[in-house]
Amino acid sequence: MAPHPPRAWQRMLSGRRLDLLDPTPVDIEIEDIAHGLAFVARWNGQTNGDFAYSVAEHSLLVEVLYGRLNPKAPTKWKLAALLHDAPEYVIGDMISPVKAAVGPGYKDLDVRLTAAIHIRFGLPAALPKTVKAQIKRADRISAWMEAVQIAGFSEAEATKFFGRPNAEMIADLDIRLRPPVEARRDFVSRHETLLNEL
Repeated sequence: MAPHPPRAWQRMLSGRRLDLLDPTPVDIEIEDIAHGLAFVARWNGQTNGDFAYSVAEHSLLVEVLYGRLNPKAPTKWKLAALLHDAPEYVIGDMISPVKAAVGPGYKDLDVRLTAAIHIRFGLPAALPKTVKAQIKRADRISAWMEAVQIAGFSEAEATKFFGRPNAEMIADLDIRLRPPVEARRDFVSRHETLLNEL
C-alpha cells in the first residue's frame, strides 16, 4: 500500500480548504487573509510595545505610502499595495536573511498564492514590473520606519539597509501597535473601500 501524500492544505476559519501548493481563487476570502495577517508578527516579534506589529498593520501603512508616492495611481494598484504581503496569512513572514537561506521554495509558494489572491480580487496574476517596483519602494519606506520606531535600529543602520525616506513623506505617520482585532477590522474595511472604488 502506497503511503498517503503529505497534507498540503489548510482549513481556514471561513471553512475554505486552501491547497498551499495549488491554491485557487475560489478558496481565497478576505476575512481569512485579514485574520491571518493580523496575527503574524513583523520582525519575528522582536519589536517594542505591548502588541506585536502585525503584517496587517504593515500592509495598511504600505498602501498609504504607495498612495503618497503615486497620487495618480489607479485604485487597482492601491489594492495591490494593500495585498502585497497577503500570502503571509498562511506561509508566515520571514525576515529576508531566512528567506534567502530557505531558497526558491518559499518564493515559489509566495508566487502561486499571490497569483490566486490577485485573481480572486480582480487583479492580474502578476503585477507590471513598474507597479511592483513602486510597491517595493513603499515597502522599504515602511521597513525603515518600523526599524527606527519599534525594532531598535538607529537611523543610520536603518538607512544602510532600507534607504532614508523623504522626511516630508513620513512626517505625520507613526507606527501603530494595537490589538490584532483592530488591525484585522481596519484591513477588511480598507479592502472593501478599495473594491468599491474599482
